[in-house]
Amino acid sequence: MVTQACDQALDFYLFDELLSDDERLVRERVRRFCDEEVIPIITPYWEHAEFPFELIPKLAELNIVGGTLVGYGCPGLSSVASGVATMELSRGDGSVDTFYGVTSGLAMGSIYYCGSEEQRQQWLPAMAKLEKIGAFGLSEPNIGSDAAHLQTRATHVGDRYVLNGEKKWIGNASFADVTVIWARNEETNEVNGFLVEKGTPGFNTTVIEGKIAKRAVLNAHIVLNNCEIPEGNRLANADSFRDTSTVLRHTRPGVGWAAVGHALAGFEYARAYAMQRQQFGRPIAGFQLIQHKLVQMLGDVTAMQLLMWRLAKLRDEGKMTDGMAALAKQTCAAKARQVVALARETLGGNGVLLEHHVARHFADMEAVYTYEGTNEINMLVVGREITGIAAFV
Repeated sequence: MVTQACDQALDFYLFDELLSDDERLVRERVRRFCDEEVIPIITPYWEHAEFPFELIPKLAELNIVGGTLVGYGCPGLSSVASGVATMELSRGDGSVDTFYGVTSGLAMGSIYYCGSEEQRQQWLPAMAKLEKIGAFGLSEPNIGSDAAHLQTRATHVGDRYVLNGEKKWIGNASFADVTVIWARNEETNEVNGFLVEKGTPGFNTTVIEGKIAKRAVLNAHIVLNNCEIPEGNRLANADSFRDTSTVLRHTRPGVGWAAVGHALAGFEYARAYAMQRQQFGRPIAGFQLIQHKLVQMLGDVTAMQLLMWRLAKLRDEGKMTDGMAALAKQTCAAKARQVVALARETLGGNGVLLEHHVARHFADMEAVYTYEGTNEINMLVVGREITGIAAFV
């Protein structure tokens, strides 16, 4: 017996009913932007590893840049509204979301939480309008998960700082107006943050080529060679790696929401394909094996949405811990990776073609699974919190 497919399949547990009117409007606004502006053009950009710069003014018009940050022209969204905006951007394309997240979360968050009032006033209003673009330089070629022991050095010379070292995988850095560089201050031996402006001598970037994931976002390898910046460009309130961790704590939930977006896209594309793809005289959605895959995907997507919604509420209540943020990122990234794999399977041979979009999300999830703390590191952060014993130094 054939029954009428229900639209509720795309929101099986009525997730939208958990959103306030304002949060729902944010989600609808970003979804419309992705459906009308991003998805129709993104495939050739992704394939050729180019960023669609023409989307930047349209992204700015959404009034979501800065997310939960308050003041300085930022939207002051709830954590749920900021989260669903990220979810919808990733549902459209992960590279576009990463461009947004680097400026809106990591770069603006560093200035907001660790900068002086003067630094906030100088940068945040323009960044909230995407008139200025930011980047965040923490990862290094030889230092991955052990970020607290980074090797980039800052030497205080007169009224300036001189930076030397390398950074890798730094999104937006090849064209950003300001890059937050985290380096060890040789005077104090503590990790500090420094604002390096575009065009500063000694700040050299090379776009990393050959990626299989997030191809449309431009990641750079940075070489800092006696890069001199004014003393006033040191982030005033970034005095140790604990301050770096504060920024990461506030941005890590965004990676969880991004994973949900990739998984949601995978499920939506797979379900739509299965409903129309005919084999053996019937839609493949009518076969038990395909329904099994679709139900697995739906279960994971629903669980991830509810997990992230609850984390957002805890964040706004000031109750979110490092372990909670890490568990959300680890769980959602692992589940989303499985969902997009099942989506690719559902499309069969067509699943490896970019024209069907699933292949792009399938590849992009490999990056999401790894960045902002690998699966293993996030597990150990949670493990430390629930046992009181650190399994790593």
